[in-house]
Amino acid sequence: MKIVVLDGYTLNPGDLNWQGFEAFGDFSCFDRTPAHLLLDRAKDAQVLLTNKTVLDTDIIATLPNLKYIGVLATGTNVVDIEAAKAHGVAVTNVPGYGPDAVAQMVFAHILHHTQAVAAHHHAVSDGQWSQGDDFCFTLSPLQSLKGKTLGLIGYGDIGRQVATIARAFQMQVLVNSHRPKTDLPDGVTWCDVDSLYRHADIISLHCPLTAGTEKMINAVSLAKMKPNALLINTARGGLIDELALADALDNGVIAAAGVDVLSTEPPEAGNPLLNAKNISITPHNAWATLEARANLMAIALDNLQEFVAGASVNRIC
Repeated sequence: MKIVVLDGYTLNPGDLNWQGFEAFGDFSCFDRTPAHLLLDRAKDAQVLLTNKTVLDTDIIATLPNLKYIGVLATGTNVVDIEAAKAHGVAVTNVPGYGPDAVAQMVFAHILHHTQAVAAHHHAVSDGQWSQGDDFCFTLSPLQSLKGKTLGLIGYGDIGRQVATIARAFQMQVLVNSHRPKTDLPDGVTWCDVDSLYRHADIISLHCPLTAGTEKMINAVSLAKMKPNALLINTARGGLIDELALADALDNGVIAAAGVDVLSTEPPEAGNPLLNAKNISITPHNAWATLEARANLMAIALDNLQEFVAGASVNRIC
């Protein structure tokens, strides 16, 4: 069996290993595969593993030996599923490998803004503490999370993990999801999205990007939020109208934002959020703790092993 990993670097920059996959036979791993090299690298492969390398209708149609595509992520938008079905190619993904990692990043952004750790570190490094008259100083008031209201749009594995952490901080949690939730823990309440916008001090996005959710955070929804609101997005960049958010931050419509995802990644130089006020941006790495990546690789290996054995695990088609 010939197995080709098309873009293995993001999952494994060198701190994991591919031994489980190598045991299947002829194994090749490329850190990245540009479009002009894709066909040459994928030809004759029975198994392709991809993270973000696109496998569209034309590519799938030109690979007669291909039997299996393993997506090294949860989202499968990089694969033309209908084309895979038409050519009898199985497609699997890796769900639920690291909700704790993403939830941790949500609170990294929240604490970045409420505790101002980075700003105070730089002030200390610049000598402001050494030159001060007092044993401590603050650049601006710090904020307690206790008693604040966190609004979650989307309540899957990650949303539930975020809610658990929020309750440990003694926050109240509002939830909006596609379907109303009734079996919620103490301190967690379902509400309509407009109520969430109006009442939440912090809003965190955990819903999928669909035609109905694209740019759901826009000038209209931002205007409904509190002036001191903090917006967090670790889901998909397309959920936000980035120009509207930049304008809202620059003009004090909301107080701050923290995002791990943008509409185009890597971002173009003209992305309006890159120079907006009071925003923290991380490079789509909320998912990428060592532990989460190791779990992702283990699930991906299990998917392939089960496929070879004739079973169906995490099968998309």
